[in-house]
Amino acid sequence: MLRFITFRVLSALPVLLLLSLITFTLIEAPPGDYADIIKFNAISRAGATEQAAQAQADAYREAHGLNDPLPLRYLNWITGIVTRFDFGHSFYYNRPVSEVIAERLPKTMLLALVCHLLATGIGITLGIVAATRQYSWVDTAFSFVSFLGMTIPRFLLALIILYLIVFKLNVQEIGAFFSPKYSMAPWSWEKFVNLVQHIWPVVFIATFGGLAYNMRVMRANLLDVLSSQYVETARAKGLPEGAVIMRHAVPNALHPIVMYQGVALPYMLTGEIEVAIVFTLATVGPALVGAMTVNDVYVASSFVLMLAAVLIVGNIIADIVLALLDPRVRLGGQAE
Repeated sequence: MLRFITFRVLSALPVLLLLSLITFTLIEAPPGDYADIIKFNAISRAGATEQAAQAQADAYREAHGLNDPLPLRYLNWITGIVTRFDFGHSFYYNRPVSEVIAERLPKTMLLALVCHLLATGIGITLGIVAATRQYSWVDTAFSFVSFLGMTIPRFLLALIILYLIVFKLNVQEIGAFFSPKYSMAPWSWEKFVNLVQHIWPVVFIATFGGLAYNMRVMRANLLDVLSSQYVETARAKGLPEGAVIMRHAVPNALHPIVMYQGVALPYMLTGEIEVAIVFTLATVGPALVGAMTVNDVYVASSFVLMLAAVLIVGNIIADIVLALLDPRVRLGGQAE
């Protein structure tokens, strides 16, 4: 098992390095840099002359290494991450990128993890219920919900809910985790309730799509397993139907769900990011969009790299869990 895990981790490192190179190159591809933003602000806001604004921009490029060739800038950035865990300096926030990540990424990860657990638990449960009541009105209703969850874009659902909250329910506190009176208050039950009141749209929308997929996959695979010969044998032996389903059928139907978990958490992350952009929550989404708008390459590249790392780690964890459930997987990994 240790050899299997080592193989998966080592094989993921080159992928992560390649993703970092592609990400940095693509974000640097558009013309211009943050020094152009400084030049524009100097002219439009400070009333500086063209020559003075250009001098400020040139000085900024020289001070922050923006005149260096792209390969050298990438090498300095990735070397700083590997050797010192230094993601560079944010042009827009004017502080280390690691501080911006530490401020926003944990909130995004926590919300995505909550959505992931809800989507998995509820989706599997509903999938079992639908499969054991095939072609009933319950199965039809759950299938319709699954269809909606997999087809409605999350940003569109976020816009609809935002419209209803603001214009129909007259809710004014949008874009924050807490009301003003709770923002600096110590944790209490009232503060937790206030947090739920602010983040429920994000949790609901991000959970909805994952729940629909989990339910659909669980239903389809459980129906296949229920028609297997060993399940019929268990029934012929006189086992109760509940025992046949939960002890024999469900564990074998869970394998595709476990494999899906490798991309489920990143799926929840992207869902949280999309919804957070609409609701302007102080998480990764708005920061990533803002960084790309002003060419803050180190913030944008670092956030994308962290999300890619989550995707890779999620796949490794899914492989490990699947190897624990099915010895054939880890034996195949050792053979490789």
